[in-house]
Amino acid sequence: MTSPQLQYTLQTLLEQLSEGELGTFKSILWAFPLEDVLQKTPWSEVEEANGQKLAEILVNTSSECWIRNVTVKVFEELNLPELTKMAKEELLEDGQVEEVDNPELGDSEQDLALAKPGEKEESRNVMDQQSLVWRNSFWRGDSDNFHDHVTQRNQRFIPFLNPGRPTQPSPYTVVLHGPAGVGKTTLAKKCMLDWKDYNLGPKARYAFYLSCKELSRLGPCSFAELIAKDRPELQDDIPNILAEAQRILFVVDGLDELRVPPGALIHDICGDWKKPKPVPVLLGSLLKRKMLPKAALLVTTRPTPLKDLQLLAEKPIYIRVEGFLEEDRRAYFLRHFGDEDQAMHAFELMRSNAALFQLGSAPTVCWMVCTSLKLQMENGEDPAPTCHTRTGLFLHFLCSRFPKGAQLGDTLRALSALAAQGLWAQMSVFHAEDLESFGVQESDLRPFLDRGILRQDRDSKDYYSFLHLSLQQFFTALFYALEKEEEDRDRHAWDIGDVQKLLSSEERVQNPDLIQAGHFLFGLANEKRATELETTFGCVMSREIKQELLRCKAHLHVKKPSSMAGLKEILCCLYESQEDELAKVVMAPFQEMSIHLTNTSEMMQCYFSLKHCPDLEKLSLQVAKGVFLENYVDFDPDFELERYTYVALPKWVQQDLHSLHVWKDFCSLVSSNSNLKFLEVRQSFLSESSVRVLCDHIARNTCHLQKAEIKNVTPDTAYRDFCLAFIGKTTLTHLTLEGHIEWEHTMLLLLCDLFRTPKGNLQYLRFGGHSATPEQWGDFSLLLKANQSLRHLHLSANLLLDEGAKLLYETLGHPTNLLQKLSLENCHLTEASCKELAEVLIVNQHLTHLCLAKNPIGDKGVQLLCEGLSYPDCKLQTLVLQQCNITKHGCRAISKVLQGVCSLTDLDLSLNHIGCGLWILCQALENPDCNLKHLRLWSCSLLPFYCQHLGSALISNQKLETLDLGQNHLWKSGIIKLFEFLKQRTGSLKTLRVKTYDTSLEIEKLSEEVKEKNPELMIDCNASGEAAPPCCDSFC
Repeated sequence: MTSPQLQYTLQTLLEQLSEGELGTFKSILWAFPLEDVLQKTPWSEVEEANGQKLAEILVNTSSECWIRNVTVKVFEELNLPELTKMAKEELLEDGQVEEVDNPELGDSEQDLALAKPGEKEESRNVMDQQSLVWRNSFWRGDSDNFHDHVTQRNQRFIPFLNPGRPTQPSPYTVVLHGPAGVGKTTLAKKCMLDWKDYNLGPKARYAFYLSCKELSRLGPCSFAELIAKDRPELQDDIPNILAEAQRILFVVDGLDELRVPPGALIHDICGDWKKPKPVPVLLGSLLKRKMLPKAALLVTTRPTPLKDLQLLAEKPIYIRVEGFLEEDRRAYFLRHFGDEDQAMHAFELMRSNAALFQLGSAPTVCWMVCTSLKLQMENGEDPAPTCHTRTGLFLHFLCSRFPKGAQLGDTLRALSALAAQGLWAQMSVFHAEDLESFGVQESDLRPFLDRGILRQDRDSKDYYSFLHLSLQQFFTALFYALEKEEEDRDRHAWDIGDVQKLLSSEERVQNPDLIQAGHFLFGLANEKRATELETTFGCVMSREIKQELLRCKAHLHVKKPSSMAGLKEILCCLYESQEDELAKVVMAPFQEMSIHLTNTSEMMQCYFSLKHCPDLEKLSLQVAKGVFLENYVDFDPDFELERYTYVALPKWVQQDLHSLHVWKDFCSLVSSNSNLKFLEVRQSFLSESSVRVLCDHIARNTCHLQKAEIKNVTPDTAYRDFCLAFIGKTTLTHLTLEGHIEWEHTMLLLLCDLFRTPKGNLQYLRFGGHSATPEQWGDFSLLLKANQSLRHLHLSANLLLDEGAKLLYETLGHPTNLLQKLSLENCHLTEASCKELAEVLIVNQHLTHLCLAKNPIGDKGVQLLCEGLSYPDCKLQTLVLQQCNITKHGCRAISKVLQGVCSLTDLDLSLNHIGCGLWILCQALENPDCNLKHLRLWSCSLLPFYCQHLGSALISNQKLETLDLGQNHLWKSGIIKLFEFLKQRTGSLKTLRVKTYDTSLEIEKLSEEVKEKNPELMIDCNASGEAAPPCCDSFC
């Protein structure tokens, strides 16, 4: 038969197929090992071909022998006897079909020769069946070589297939886990084929495939009957086979599809393979290694059952199956499109959506994306908007498979109900018997089977599933978005939660698959998308779903999200909707927002929602490492991104340019929202370009920031740019710069300009993390003289040293200095600078708050400070001496000054080894001239013995309001003594913090009696935190 004759004959046969049958023919055809030229033909070209075109493609790309045999085999699988008979008569000379499976999957003659007598045919049958299983595992548009490359990457980690890996005494249990559609089943079936080659030589003959989706429908049986169910030819040899369990590999596929109640797998464990038991008991016994303990086990599952599997399996080895990595996805796009420019354009569009790109680890999702975007490109449409959201991509894929006006509204409703019922039941595979209970006829599925939305299991024709779990989630959302008919409203038998239940965090913890369905539901609330569905399928979409979503979000926590994850979920849902009006209503209550950006997609989501948040006053921002990869200053972020994406630039540059493009929009929120008063940027990995973009918007006149906190950001030069942006910002009153700041001449000049801003109103300045020289601190001190607005200065965690501090004190002692609060926490100060500080306390009439925490000034330093505190002109009210190496000797000086003319009302001596110094402080508390209102003695090594003195002092003191005794070992005896005194009379104390190791009835009773006597007193008996309270709460 010549090629024209073959093409004509093939065309004649194919044109007798219906549209649906032709589509199925292509799917089965593409699952066969393809010849080289046909492998390189894009699947989209085959998919769009009619019978005539398909015949032409096959004749031009494949050998005649291959075409004849494959055509007949496909007709046989289609179960079309008349066409099969005709094809055999027309295409085959002797009516016999030659084997077209990959020869590498069969047995070698040498292996068969080494097998036991009678094993040859049996072994060949085993591998022939596995070859068919392997063939049916291909995804659409794939070929053997590409598939092998992906599976072999994971296969090398499987120990019993790796001859170079040391063996362990006990048999292996390997668990392949990963999300839906990434190739777990395919890899497991490939392992069945390689089992004979890598384990025990030619004798390792038996690999049994146990599909949980099929087993879930079986009744009680013995394990022997279970494994012989599909292998009747092995019925008589089962005892001999099971007797040599070390030669057996059991593949338990889809453990997540085994529909059993909790605990069923560990109930009634059995080791007798001849004894009938429920299927879950048999599988549990196998995994627990009570049944056939010497056999190798390979289990595939999605992540959900892993926790239960850990309790069941014996020493399992977990291997996460990743599916397509980035390079695999890129290669797939190149093969599908053929044209490199189009392929890379489509690939970058998918990668710009992080959630969609993550789904692309599943080959079927890659195929869906390629199919949708290629069609748009061929029609001259811009594919970019389609990839902005997952809903947009899935909607376009679905609608593009059907002609406009398909009038499939009832079918769509039935299929969406099936999807929702399955998702709520955590079921992704449906049996033909299930369809009737879900109100779905098998005929309803045909339009969606023919167009690749659904698929029918080729081995078990009674099983159906969606092409990918994400499609089932999309149809679940569609169930809620479609207008309900009366019969739907009355169908209470359906175990489907309402919208509020779908969006509740409690349900999502139990069933994580609901999360994506909720996102899709927001996406389908878009008016334009609803219209497209109505036009395509003739269905009616609910116009009330938007209001229902608003009610649910208000109920769930939209006004005060319970966590960062909750806020991200809201922003993700709103972005998925692309509905401005919906975002306006949801975002209206927000006045504060804390955001952690981990990728560009999250940046886009935040921008979409925050631009509809007019009352936002505070924005806290954290940017993770990797959002901006590196500095690439040769490119101006103002340029259009499209000019650079596809030129010969490194991949990280392309990604950085895209991130900067989105970042520019995000930063516009700072200058466009007139109510935004507080900006915090912390723990952020920025780049020089991204810092300049943000600073550009801060410097604009439309930016009205009053508070700015920049903490621990990179690069180090960012602080210089931020200072430059704040110069001239007359609205700014509070500024924090903390981190590794390059203290150089330029930075000093910028600070000088910042302090000298005409009409400047900077009142609060916090510097942290500097290591300037004494000379530079001297220059900084001179800057303070020039500023008349500054009231609060924090120089915590700086290498100030005594030399720098003395220079600073000279400025503070100047009569024109108006500073009120000064914090020098952890500035490496000693007693050497305390004399100069004491002089400042005497002459400075404005300083009211001083923090010297975490400086080892010791008792000598405290004595020097107390000399200044004792002067009547000293106005200091708050003194923080936390962790300053103070002992009872320092307490004497403090007690003496508190009993004189002293303005101190707030004293913090936490984390000092005071011990018996408490008795000395009690003398001050008993003195009526003592003005202390707040005393903190957290972790001061106080002992129960001194509680009697303290209690006595509290009775006579009528000014103390707060007493913190947390993290001190007062024990039961000390607390009882203290409470006995407190219950005697009503005092001024309002807050008491103590640490109790045990709460006895006596302590609880005394506590209640104290509260009765002092109704305004709050007693915290759990003040035992490991960290000390913040040093400078009152300084903010």
